[in-house]
Amino acid sequence: MANDSDGIDIDYVANLARIALTDQEKERFSGQLGDVLKYIEKLNTVDVSGVEPTAHAFPLENVWREDAAEPGFPVETALKNAPAVRRNMIAVPKVVE
Repeated sequence: MANDSDGIDIDYVANLARIALTDQEKERFSGQLGDVLKYIEKLNTVDVSGVEPTAHAFPLENVWREDAAEPGFPVETALKNAPAVRRNMIAVPKVVE
């Protein structure tokens, strides 16, 4: 069943989604997709003329802390789990010749 009464080409949609569907899945998903599209049509009838376009339902504020210097780890603590250490630095393999 590639097309149902609503004109949904489930084979085309499945191809776009890069999925293979059995005939049973095509029949089931075609009906479900039709229901989703009917609901979207219903949403198109809502009057939103006085609603400003937004990216979020609630206003967002920057919740980051101030960028202030704070004391760090002692060198011994920072290097405690390093696989190799050289002159108080983590030693890593050379990657550029």
